[in-house]
Amino acid sequence: MLSPAADLARRLARDAEAVCRHYLSNGRREGRYWLVGDVANTKGRSLFVRLSGPDHGKGAAGKWTDAASGQHGDLLDLIGLNRGFDRLRDILDEARVFLALPPDPLPPLQGRPPAPRGSPESARRLYAMSRPISGTLAQAYLHGRGITTVLHGDPLRFHPRCYYRPDEDSPTETWPALIAAVTDLDGTITGAHRTWLDPSGRNKAPIASPRRAMGHLLGHGVRFGAAHDVMAVGEGIETMLSLRMILPTLPMVAALSANHLAALLLSPTLRRLYVARDTDPAGDAATASLCTRAEAAGIEPFVLSPCLDDFNDDLRYRGIEWLRASVRRQLAPPDVVRF
Repeated sequence: MLSPAADLARRLARDAEAVCRHYLSNGRREGRYWLVGDVANTKGRSLFVRLSGPDHGKGAAGKWTDAASGQHGDLLDLIGLNRGFDRLRDILDEARVFLALPPDPLPPLQGRPPAPRGSPESARRLYAMSRPISGTLAQAYLHGRGITTVLHGDPLRFHPRCYYRPDEDSPTETWPALIAAVTDLDGTITGAHRTWLDPSGRNKAPIASPRRAMGHLLGHGVRFGAAHDVMAVGEGIETMLSLRMILPTLPMVAALSANHLAALLLSPTLRRLYVARDTDPAGDAATASLCTRAEAAGIEPFVLSPCLDDFNDDLRYRGIEWLRASVRRQLAPPDVVRF
């Protein structure tokens, strides 16, 4: 006997195109597939859904893959990610509504077990449930900090109702949040960083800890571009995005804190490393420690120093042309031309 989830997945597969037209309305049919940008219904062609085939098994209708993110699954998975659900019960209820079926009279079903709080799996689920930042409060927040360009494929997303608890004894709140994927050297998501935002989009949320990370962080970071022989690293996401405004092709990593910057794992292919320091004692210590480790590994380190507290302050208060001139004076001559 089929489980309720398997039965609903087969019913959805028999009408896969209608599912796509409802949940992925910004896509279109091309041959045997529905093409769209991602599970959040962004315009594009990265995600493709098979529209024909059996209702289960190899080559089944409804099977989908996002070539950009590597996500894949059946139509129940797609509905859950599209709607931001993390409980199987909610996904099944949504599917029954779409199929015009009566409410499920059975007791709550057993789905995926909850991911342990703060685990890499919990971080991966949060990132998967988030949407691209274009047109969101996250984009407005970055624009307010002078960061007007986020490239396609950057590991940044937006969640409109991200959970926040001030402490273990306080009730859970929800705030909009900028979500960043933390990955290892192989690109596997090991954690996530959350920046909770004020609903106006003009600043961080007025809470005690508007920035928190989860998952396995030590040695890893938020990666912008794939590094080979040259890379820039620093503490904050906004710091590195500010540098990326003037050096868009230079691969970068935000380590998220001074301690994590000092412990960042370095690829054996690196030959030159730029360390964007924050001008405080913790930043100076982390910079010195990382430069020492880089030299020991045969990597030539260069320190990039801001005029103010960090490079986002330089961008906001001195302007992009001033920042461009200041940073380019600190680059190795080959990289001035290359990047």
